Amino acid sequence: MELKNKRIGYCFTGSFCTFEASIKEMEKLVKEEKATIFPIMSYNSYNLDTKFGSSEYFRDKIERITGNPIIHTIQDSEPIGPKDMLDILIIAPCSGNTLSKIANDINDTPVTMAVKSILRREKPVVIAVSTNNALSRKC
Repeated sequence: MELKNKRIGYCFTGSFCTFEASIKEMEKLVKEEKATIFPIMSYNSYNLDTKFGSSEYFRDKIERITGNPIIHTIQDSEPIGPKDMLDILIIAPCSGNTLSKIANDINDTPVTMAVKSILRREKPVVIAVSTNNALSRKC
């Protein structure tokens, strides 16, 4: 799929050690592909400070790069499908916890609701798994 000028939902879940690398890729989509990025964060990624940086630092950086406010509630992510807001949804990083919720149709975070909502429109979801359980990049 060509990403030039696309409306992309870009989700962050709790694999905090990968945030900087993911943000660099998100920034490339904005600068090189001229994509419009709608950032979406799970509750933990939006609120928790970790050894990798404060939540405020990451929120400010993401909003500055995208020029859009972060979707961080279930209520704000639910209209993604009904309003046809996105062309594609990317979850990078996708924690093992979020991946298991998606696989089991559990919709209790802004990210899992965004997945459910966009799949109703039969739009693509790209999942970049990041977990300490040896499925992908280790922290």
